[in-house]
Amino acid sequence: MRPATEHDIRASFVNCSKGEVKRINLPKDLADHPWGDLDFLGWRDPGAPERAYLVAERDGLLVGVALRVTSGASRGFTSRSMCSLCLTTHTSGGVALMTARRTGEAGRQGNSVGQYLCTDLACSLYTRGKKEAAGGAAIDESLTPEEKTARTKANLYSFLDKVTE
Repeated sequence: MRPATEHDIRASFVNCSKGEVKRINLPKDLADHPWGDLDFLGWRDPGAPERAYLVAERDGLLVGVALRVTSGASRGFTSRSMCSLCLTTHTSGGVALMTARRTGEAGRQGNSVGQYLCTDLACSLYTRGKKEAAGGAAIDESLTPEEKTARTKANLYSFLDKVTE
C-alpha cells in the first residue's frame, strides 16, 4: 500500500457522513507505519474501543470503511478463532466480529455486513510473517507469502464489495 496522508484517509470513507469522518481519531504515527507491508491500514479508536477503521487501496484509489466491533464474551485460552481475511487463528479475544454499515440506500435503512477480523487489524503483518498471533502455533500452509497476500487481498476486496454493493 502506498503511504497515505490524513486528508487522503479522511476523504476515502464510503460509509460515513462528513461529520462522522471529521470525528475519526486517526493513528498518530502515520509516517511510521510499514506501508510497504500493508494491504490495508487498520486501527481501533483508542477513545472508543467499539470503533475500528479500515482503509485499503483498490484500483489506485483509497476506500475507507468504518467498523463497529462487537464485544462478545471472552473465550478460554484453549479456544481459537480465525480471521476471515488473513486466516490467522488467535486465542482468547484475538478475533472479533466487526460490522460495517453498507453504502447507499441499504446503509440508510440500517443494513450492515460483518466479518470476523483480527482485533488488532494487523492481518497484513500476520500474512507476511512479520507478526505472530498470541498463542503461537500458526497453521502450517504450503502457500508462499505472496500467495497468502493475494488470498488476503481477495478476501478484503470481497468484504469491501459487500459493503459497497
